[in-house]
Amino acid sequence: MSEFGKVATGWWRVPKGARNLITDVPGVQVGHATLLEGTARTGVTAIVPASGNLFQQKLEAGATIINGFGKSAGILQLQELGQLETPILLSNTFAVPVCTTVLIKHAIEANPEIGRQAPTVNALALECNDGVLNDIQAFHVTEETARAALDSCGSDFELGSIGAGTGMKSFGFAGGIGSASRLFEFDRSQFTLGALVLSNFGQRSEFRYFGKRLGDAGERDSEADKGSIIIVLATDAPLDSRQLTRVSKRSAAALGRLGSYLGHGSGDIAVAFSTDRERDQKITETSLDAFFLATAEAVEEAVLRAMWHGKSRKGYDGAQLPELRSTIKEMNL
Repeated sequence: MSEFGKVATGWWRVPKGARNLITDVPGVQVGHATLLEGTARTGVTAIVPASGNLFQQKLEAGATIINGFGKSAGILQLQELGQLETPILLSNTFAVPVCTTVLIKHAIEANPEIGRQAPTVNALALECNDGVLNDIQAFHVTEETARAALDSCGSDFELGSIGAGTGMKSFGFAGGIGSASRLFEFDRSQFTLGALVLSNFGQRSEFRYFGKRLGDAGERDSEADKGSIIIVLATDAPLDSRQLTRVSKRSAAALGRLGSYLGHGSGDIAVAFSTDRERDQKITETSLDAFFLATAEAVEEAVLRAMWHGKSRKGYDGAQLPELRSTIKEMNL
């Protein structure tokens, strides 16, 4: 059986990268810190976008607020200036202040002039609410947790209920961290686009597994399409901030393919950045369709991978989420 079962055969059109992870984009690294003691079902996931001093060598970036039910930090300035100048930390809603503090301190360590002789730094900390399984009021995530995630960053990393994804829920199943990548060529050059998601959204009755409903078409959930999803897109192509914003918007197509209608209570945010600092090549607008298709595919697969690798575990108050993998095997799909 393939990673997703028989039903996945022939679904994807764009070739995948070697790892099928966001780290197929050269220079990108990811790490996790997971907390599972006591009432904790949470953690932090860190994304280092590129090597070098990000504050001194900022990356072109763009973002789309698909639905703005969220409490993230740093999005406003990123949208205004089109620049990414810190690593990205993902965690639960109440951990945003801690993650922001760690990113600021991390930047000051490399750039002692920040906030004095130099401008302040725009830290990017993004969140989803893991309160179904995690006792979010306990504030389990500390500065040490966030530091541990940054320190563990590398090219290979786990998917599913780990790091920031430990307590997340997607379409009624265990969700969490997912990733995928796509390769494409134009103008005799090959580029990579990678996606990483923190998946915590969706209504079980609307879920589409490779276009197929898993339940009765007349079934309806008592809960609405809510939760959140954070989508991070990386590419080594020389896109500018406006083009990256256009690419980030196409994440919404993937969410629709999965069955989400972007409900009122869902915080759906997509951030895209380019690791190309030389910018000696220009990508024309008419070439962006290749990026748009790659984005829709990579984000859709990343969400499915988050769910496929999600683990069923009891929450702090006894709640437990089913595993998509077990359900698919039982259905023999």
